[in-house]
Amino acid sequence: MSVRTARTSRTRFLAATAVALAALTLTACNDGAGVRGEGPSDTSATSARPSGTASDAGTTAGSGTASGSGTTAKRAGDNTAGSSGGSKGTSTSGTTRGSAKKGGGSAKKGGTRSVACDGSTTKTTATPVTRPLNHLLLTVTNTGTGNCDLTGYPIARFGEAQSVPPVAEETHPQAVVTLAPGESGYAGVLLSAADGSGDNGYTAKTLEVGFGRGRGATPALPAEGVYVDDKLTVTYWQQTLDAALTY
Repeated sequence: MSVRTARTSRTRFLAATAVALAALTLTACNDGAGVRGEGPSDTSATSARPSGTASDAGTTAGSGTASGSGTTAKRAGDNTAGSSGGSKGTSTSGTTRGSAKKGGGSAKKGGTRSVACDGSTTKTTATPVTRPLNHLLLTVTNTGTGNCDLTGYPIARFGEAQSVPPVAEETHPQAVVTLAPGESGYAGVLLSAADGSGDNGYTAKTLEVGFGRGRGATPALPAEGVYVDDKLTVTYWQQTLDAALTY
């Protein structure tokens, strides 16, 4: 090979190398620019995402939360108004009228409060019974327009007796006998000892019954009268006939 040829080849190699280097440099520059060019774009996209998120959050806060708060506030307002209205209604109409009505009921009840029974508002009958033996049943019926109380026991005076019979303490009722209009109360009378062990016996044809206060009563006895002795005893006033005849 000649020197000239070698130089030409070297020159071409260097030229080719320079071209290749230039191309590499250009490519590197373009890639760098591309990277730098795309970097901001990616950065903008990345920045836009939070911005978009913020927008979404704003939308949520604005349309969702705010609207929800408004609805909640509205509901709260409705509830408050409803509660206030209900309270007002209860206070004004319900409670006041109810109290007035209740007060009227109490007054009415107070107006019909029971008084002691006596001969002016009752009718008293005396009926001999076959069981138990030698017993008389006293029945007092309320003929008045209000309730009355039969308290204690009958103060019974047979014929011309100077004293009244005692009461059998074991017959004391658990509560006062109250008679509504038309209702009756009862008392039993043991006239004489069933075995004939009584003393000072006599036949009585009249009977007076006292109530402890007020007017008494004079129920009729059978025409032949009733036989009594010193075993004569009465029961307390009772609510039922059976209770009056258990002694």
